[in-house]
Amino acid sequence: MSSVKRAALTAVCIALCVVLPIAFHAVGLGAAFSPTHLPVLLCGLICGGGYGLFCGIAGAVLSCLITGMPAAVQLIYMIPELAVYGFVSGVLFRRIRTGKTTLDLWLSLIPAMILGRVVGGLAQAAFYLSTDRTYSIALWAAAYLTGTVPAAVVQLILLPALVLILMKAGVIPERSRNHV
Repeated sequence: MSSVKRAALTAVCIALCVVLPIAFHAVGLGAAFSPTHLPVLLCGLICGGGYGLFCGIAGAVLSCLITGMPAAVQLIYMIPELAVYGFVSGVLFRRIRTGKTTLDLWLSLIPAMILGRVVGGLAQAAFYLSTDRTYSIALWAAAYLTGTVPAAVVQLILLPALVLILMKAGVIPERSRNHV
């Protein structure tokens, strides 16, 4: 895929980082479904790690500036989390070749989602430690693991389906087993 097409798809994903939170929060589902995660992970999968990393940073910042979501203080831990999602999902999807695209997608998404949450939790802990607020493993587990189960389930179902649809539609190239 050309760099121009990757840049255009990244721009669409960044726009979705602004639009999806508005839609999800309008119906009260924003916190439960982490709508910004979807386009960032998608960007990494379809465009590659560098584009996904950029999407995670630019999407969060633009959404904050345009809509106020996330709040500026949340960018401190959301940017690292989203950047890791985009980068790791893209790098892994380029490298993992089981011969089954859906399995490759899950094997790319699951580690990206775990690492992103860990990095986000570490960034959040660093932020809280610099203030008089308390932060603990229990708070992290509640916020980043238990509280995000609905989002993780949606991501693991919706994103592979979207990537496969984009491949079938010819928007992104089909995968060959031997191409790395």
